[in-house]
Amino acid sequence: MFTISKKLTTALALMVSAAFLVTGCGGQSASTSSSSSSSSSGGSQKVLHVSAAASLTNVMQDIAKEYEQQHPDVKVEFNFGSSGALQQAIENGGQSDLFVSAAQKQMNALEKAGLLADGTRQDLLINDVVLIVPKDSKKDIKSFEDLNTDKVQKLALGEPKGVPVGQYSEQIFTYMKNLDAMKAKAVYGTDVRQVLSWIEQGEADAGLVYATDAAITDGVKVVAKAPADSHKPIIYPVSVLKDSKQLDLAKDFEQFLLNDTSKALFEKYGFTMAK
Repeated sequence: MFTISKKLTTALALMVSAAFLVTGCGGQSASTSSSSSSSSSGGSQKVLHVSAAASLTNVMQDIAKEYEQQHPDVKVEFNFGSSGALQQAIENGGQSDLFVSAAQKQMNALEKAGLLADGTRQDLLINDVVLIVPKDSKKDIKSFEDLNTDKVQKLALGEPKGVPVGQYSEQIFTYMKNLDAMKAKAVYGTDVRQVLSWIEQGEADAGLVYATDAAITDGVKVVAKAPADSHKPIIYPVSVLKDSKQLDLAKDFEQFLLNDTSKALFEKYGFTMAK
């Protein structure tokens, strides 16, 4: 494996996510309001803290803008990151009202710990995993089989301990019976957007991301989609958190995620509604 340390990147991701959750701001994004200030307008504005998988960054920001337009007394603040890092930050007492994970594993852990508000967990979205290469790649990588060749020296993957797309990637390679060979080529990102960025910048020969991440940039090419039976279904669950300081508001925002406005935005970004 290359010299990007899995332990170091995972530890840093957890520390950063925990720190931002405690202060109520996200590492990749804060408020969606027109003002960048985190203070409430006139002291009367309610702040809703949402922890969401990095792959949801663009669509959730658009949805929050719609919600804020309809609820001018509310400001939605996000913490985007790997689902594993967000899960651990919540377990450590970080401030969050609602959690949207990119996999069931992290939500299951929070449910087992008694941290979800009763009756609020539900499946929200479905996604796919795709193989991508830099837009200007000359290596003629066209399939998952090409990962076994010398065409690929560096393979960008999500860190499997805490990044769902990394966990799905390992399932795919286990199915293809080449997991050990792929680990030898792997460089591990702290979330799916870091993997995407590495491919955009040509820092790796190929990588595995969600189809929705590949769709937001012109800097990569999708060369193959992972077979559906090669990994567990990619389902994004959502739940209000038991210790939310804005319980009713969090429940209202969760229901907003299921309405026609949000459905249209999710589909615009390539997601499929789970129901």
